[in-house]
Amino acid sequence: MQDRIFSNISNIVERDSKSTTYKYALLRAVIDIIQDNSPFINVSSERVSFPTGLVVEKWMQYYYPIMESDTTIPQIHGNTNLAFDKSLRKVIDGYRSIGGFSAFYNDLRNRGIPKHLRADVLVLAGQMRDTITRMPMKYIGRSLEQQYYSIFRVESGRSKRSSGEVDVAYLIDQFGSFSIPADYFQAFRLLGSFINGQDSLLFKWAEFSVNASGGRLSVQEVLNDVLKEPITERDVLESKKIYNSLLKKEGKVYCVWTGKRITRYAVDHVIPFSVWKNNDLWNLLPSSPATNGQKADKIPSPDLISQSKDLILHYWDLVHKSQSERFEKEFQVALLGSNPFSSWRSVGINQLSKNCEYLIFTRGYEKWL
Repeated sequence: MQDRIFSNISNIVERDSKSTTYKYALLRAVIDIIQDNSPFINVSSERVSFPTGLVVEKWMQYYYPIMESDTTIPQIHGNTNLAFDKSLRKVIDGYRSIGGFSAFYNDLRNRGIPKHLRADVLVLAGQMRDTITRMPMKYIGRSLEQQYYSIFRVESGRSKRSSGEVDVAYLIDQFGSFSIPADYFQAFRLLGSFINGQDSLLFKWAEFSVNASGGRLSVQEVLNDVLKEPITERDVLESKKIYNSLLKKEGKVYCVWTGKRITRYAVDHVIPFSVWKNNDLWNLLPSSPATNGQKADKIPSPDLISQSKDLILHYWDLVHKSQSERFEKEFQVALLGSNPFSSWRSVGINQLSKNCEYLIFTRGYEKWL
């Protein structure tokens, strides 16, 4: 299998739109359907097609408990709601007194939706289907191909609604189909359980601990501790405090990315904290607030690192003189490896550029400038 496909999948996960959870829900649904080895999957040499109704069923399964939860679990940025928010909440309210989520799912899979709730479920299903085909299917892969529907292709639309039972079979019959390239299908079939997390090392670790505890612990409890980060907000503030003190003594401050003198500055993570939980002093450099906002969670390009080399080294020198012991320890581990510290300037810049190149071109994070 071509490495390009795995690189593309990484790009899709990291770089395509992240304004809602739609992208994650669609990828998760398709992978789950493939892992289920559904008999409705139609495989050809070029593309593999699926009933859109199966994805709608998965979305109902994913979003129902999230929306029902007493804890607010954001699924979209800003103050807007998911496209099917009101419809799903209406279905949840309808099932609240007759068994909740389990009853709804059993009805959908086996018994059929009760007559007094069919209209509400059909509205929800239609809105989910329209959201799936008009949003994530349209935009997934656009960061790679610069065109819409570059990976997911809607093959047929929704048929006219028929009377009778409303269940999964109805969704499969009435909601059309879509397809993906055969090489993506093969990648999802082989590694889908790792991408979705069911077979990830962290999940298996948690399952082992739960079994070893005799069921005393839950997977959620174990994962909360396994995923706990050692770096806290206090560590961030401490690093920034050191840097701010140095810059006040220096007097003149220049934005590391634009080279312009600035009177106000933000201390920017060169490699974003969201990507690499790193508050090392070498990774904190001053930039204008506006530039810092534009960069956000993007990765500086190797060309930008080269263009900004003199200012990066200038600020590294300042920090080294002020906090030599901490700087040298952090720098050796993160950028020098087994190279002697005497070569820290040239080797450090080169390694920083390589790290950024790897994050952009292999891991798929968005490049900045």
